[in-house]
Amino acid sequence: MIRVTDHISIDAREIEESFVRASGPGGQNVNKLATAVQLRFDVRGSPSLPAEVRARLERLAGTRVTRDGVLIIIAQRHRTQARNREDALERLVELVSRAAVAPRLRRPTRPSAAARRRRVEAKKHRAGVKRLRRAEPTLD
Repeated sequence: MIRVTDHISIDAREIEESFVRASGPGGQNVNKLATAVQLRFDVRGSPSLPAEVRARLERLAGTRVTRDGVLIIIAQRHRTQARNREDALERLVELVSRAAVAPRLRRPTRPSAAARRRRVEAKKHRAGVKRLRRAEPTLD
């Protein structure tokens, strides 16, 4: 079990890892070894996540989620397979924990009477400045 928050844990069997050849650091190993990790997590089919967390996670992950609702994280920052596995898991946990936090509701507010008055006065002042800049017509 991978602990995300106090209430959310992901079963390790829900995560599928595959190893592919990475670009980037690794020297000659980059051509020989499959050090990059492709982590797959079925967001829609996961019994570990509540429905609202699932929806927020899909929205938050954006293009990393396939049409079928599978989240794909590719980790290839490091030279070793083990470090890339850790990196991919950390990124998954971080994404799920961000999705677990419900956004605060915005309460619509209105500008105060004083603020409206100041706005109108500023507009009048600006209009006056522009009026003064206008060229007076000559009587030639």
